[in-house]
Amino acid sequence: MKTLTAAVASLGALTALLISSAGAGASPSPTSYLLLANSSSSLPPGLAQEVTTAGGTLTSSLPNIGVAFATSTSGEFQTKASKIAGLRSVNHSISTQWVPPVQAVEGPSVQFGNPPTSGDDDGFFDLQWGHDAVDAPEAWNAGYRGDGARVAVIDTGFDTDHVDLAPNVNFGVSANFVSGETLTYALPDPFSHGSHTAGTIAAADNSFGTMGVAPEAELVLVKGLPDAGCGADAPILQGIVHAAGVADADVISMSLGARLEKSGYLEVGCDPGPSDDVFVTANEVAEIRKAWERAVHFANQQGATVIASAGNDGEDKDHTNNAIHLPSDTPGVLSISATAPIGWATDPGNIFLDNLASYSNFGQSAIDFGAPGGDFVYPGNELCTLGSGVWQRTRPCWVFDLVFSTGSNLNPAVASYFWSAGTSMAAPHVAGVAAIIIGKNGGSMSPAHVEAALLASADDLGKPGNDDYYGAGRVNAGNAVG
Repeated sequence: MKTLTAAVASLGALTALLISSAGAGASPSPTSYLLLANSSSSLPPGLAQEVTTAGGTLTSSLPNIGVAFATSTSGEFQTKASKIAGLRSVNHSISTQWVPPVQAVEGPSVQFGNPPTSGDDDGFFDLQWGHDAVDAPEAWNAGYRGDGARVAVIDTGFDTDHVDLAPNVNFGVSANFVSGETLTYALPDPFSHGSHTAGTIAAADNSFGTMGVAPEAELVLVKGLPDAGCGADAPILQGIVHAAGVADADVISMSLGARLEKSGYLEVGCDPGPSDDVFVTANEVAEIRKAWERAVHFANQQGATVIASAGNDGEDKDHTNNAIHLPSDTPGVLSISATAPIGWATDPGNIFLDNLASYSNFGQSAIDFGAPGGDFVYPGNELCTLGSGVWQRTRPCWVFDLVFSTGSNLNPAVASYFWSAGTSMAAPHVAGVAAIIIGKNGGSMSPAHVEAALLASADDLGKPGNDDYYGAGRVNAGNAVG
């Protein structure tokens, strides 16, 4: 992987700066617990009082899926709470880096205005090779652009006034579930993982900047993670239930993930020190998976197609039997591997766009579809120039192999853009294609029918049929509406 310059954003470093550990002599930090009810559609009556009696505090509840969360500083809480009638289990909840420390290359920040001079009428469209890989323009030319589909993006915070995002956002049902933060991204680093993924899905066709794969889809922004990408599982599960229920989303896109070990493992929390590290037992891992299965099942039952990044560990999931990746390994979730060109900017019309990215997880048991995620592996640092007129940009050639999308800026009159790579960038491409399919169908489509349409239209790369790298194939919007 390239060694990036000072322009590279690292969320991991920001995490260390933003989260401080308790000082010597401070009261012990509360431990977080996931409570799983016997019922998958209700919680025991009087649960809050029962939790208090056991020495804890109920912090959130999701009766639609029989899940609740609590905190306690008592070492006896788990044992006592496990005796509450109607509870199936009490487990340590996950608190980890769901969005890995992201390396992103800062792109241009542009004053709103300045129409493009070539290609599509959004000037940076020429830098978005991923749209070409999934044949998004062919779908647009056929009249299908995602109109009528609603896509919920569960991620970190968002640049809520970005000129490419704001026109397509339904702020009435967008929501923040992260305590102490707002829906709007607020870190000084302008990368903004959430803004990048949302822009890939549905940046507006507004004669400026970038376009999403489905530029007329409606976006629901759901903040389930702190801006630094490290946080608890509760807000994400809350986000899934909200997106499928209150927001009535057709698609839920999650560019996030946690790697768990079935046999049990030490969960390293978000605190730079060991204060929030806990050992998660094998039984707890199984129960945590059950909670995610309930959330995804609820979303599917509500008509939401759930899409998630497959993970960036470079693992063959067919031969890592002890490792699971949430949410992508959850039944009912479409798991997406990442593809990329190598040296696209050196010959944009002829370079193969569908190499498996060097970091992407893979395996027939784990991957449903492939999609553009970008990669850093092109050798050399020679410069390439792409675009034209005021939108022309010169960068090291390898930079153009990354995925180009929206960033964040404190000045609403200035739009920022970034290149980045990861399965985080692949999942939104599939979410955009799914939105195009749903829009063609009139705005309502069961997850099973969406998956069938994606399967029927995907480009079967690699060995025929389902394969390790691409699953059923790399998604193709043009085929899907043809």
